[in-house]
Amino acid sequence: MSFVFILDNKTLSDLYFDGFARVQLAHVKRSGGVLMANREWLLKRNCSISPRQLMQAYSVLCVVSLAIAFSFTWRGAWYILGFAVIELAAVGCAFLCYARHATDCEHIVLTDDLLVIHLIQADQARHFKLIRHCTKVDPPAKRHRLIGLESSGTRVEVGRFLTEYKRREFIRELRQELGSAVMPGC
Repeated sequence: MSFVFILDNKTLSDLYFDGFARVQLAHVKRSGGVLMANREWLLKRNCSISPRQLMQAYSVLCVVSLAIAFSFTWRGAWYILGFAVIELAAVGCAFLCYARHATDCEHIVLTDDLLVIHLIQADQARHFKLIRHCTKVDPPAKRHRLIGLESSGTRVEVGRFLTEYKRREFIRELRQELGSAVMPGC
């Protein structure tokens, strides 16, 4: 049986394994057939509101703010409408930036022979396949740096959504799952 471990600042406790939400995995497809994933990690942002909920909240804000602005405009204070439009445009830009990154995540799947990494940031999705037995895990050299995964000349950095402590725990667990030694000839 395989598990998904959801890693974000909200669900993790100080005890590393107790803070994970365990979910049974589906199969990971490969060109030669179906291969069961040994382990899977989903590292994502700690977002308290979804883009859809954010849009609903912004719509309510617009309706209320414009209703008040139109009532002042009807009474002769037309400049209030201008300030309301400027305010809503600024709030809309901030909400748009938030919504673009609300679904960012790093999805890491460990199979029998591959480490598959899906990085989703804003509108970009990048996919990497690293050979499991050739993958080297490089811990961050300095604080606030990312974890490096390297195999056959391909380097991928992960851990954007983890705290320093959780990065160290993730490195330890990933190294344990990958195995201790890198195979010669990689």
